[in-house]
Amino acid sequence: MNNTTINWGIIGCGDVAEVKSGPAFQKCKDSSLVAVMRRNGSLAKDFADRHQVPLWYDNADKLLKNPDINAVYIATPPSTHLDYALKALKSGKDVYLEKPMVLSDGEALQLKKAVNKSSQKLVVAHYRRFLPMYLKVRDLIDVNAIGTIKFVDLRFLQPFDFNSKASWRLDEEVSGGGYFHDIAPHQIDLMYHFCGDFKNAKGISVNQSNINQVDDTVNGIIDFQNGIQFRGMWSFAIPNCLQEDRCVIYGEHGTMEFSFYENLLLLNSRGHSRSFEFKNPINIQEPMIQETVNYFLGKRSNPCPVEDGELVTNIMEAFTKA
Repeated sequence: MNNTTINWGIIGCGDVAEVKSGPAFQKCKDSSLVAVMRRNGSLAKDFADRHQVPLWYDNADKLLKNPDINAVYIATPPSTHLDYALKALKSGKDVYLEKPMVLSDGEALQLKKAVNKSSQKLVVAHYRRFLPMYLKVRDLIDVNAIGTIKFVDLRFLQPFDFNSKASWRLDEEVSGGGYFHDIAPHQIDLMYHFCGDFKNAKGISVNQSNINQVDDTVNGIIDFQNGIQFRGMWSFAIPNCLQEDRCVIYGEHGTMEFSFYENLLLLNSRGHSRSFEFKNPINIQEPMIQETVNYFLGKRSNPCPVEDGELVTNIMEAFTKA
């Protein structure tokens, strides 16, 4: 094994790995995709054949026993994240773990303890941190473009069928509690990334539509340690005419406004307006995977440590488990 290259195995080569992440492991510098695993062996083989991956498995334990693999990407449904991550760490593999990191505060604490006791490394796949638009938001905050930030307003209102393929997300035992648990981790992580540590978080989670068995509406507030206030409203059963994807950061001299599924940033500062347009990479996780590879090789600090994943889990639980 070449210790200057991260040789990857993917556990869970489904829809997320198809375009968002999988090909990026072959594109990144000092990175190679060695094997993929899916419980359905024919689908694992199909993925491997189409993406020119040398090996495929229908059993994660077999992949973890491969001595040529020194890191794994876990892209299975959230209910299996903790188990696979613990096995991977025990097997001597570094871990790149999909969001939501785990299902609960208790699981987050268990994983953090395991990582801290291990000689292996773990990165949470909050990949939006390294996309061009959010890097620009971070830069504008750092140069005080809108002055001291006062509060943030987030509204993510979508019709029920906005992601109709993802039926497992409506099984609370598998997903943690519906579409909110799939979409919100990225958004909450960005709020932490922009605003810092939080002092308190509270929320209300309800099933307004009764279309299914999970809550479809979440209302949350965060009091950050630096005094910034956050309020967020998520709905996944809103009429089409009312759908909205909008986040506004309010500062003492103006605002920054963007949506999470468009690449347009609007800056209004001291009465002057500017707009910025961005283009994401085809494989949207590629920048984060490159930073993860660099971290695993000792070239940089952790781009998203388990502690950050735990913080996001804490906030989500505060919003939905009250």
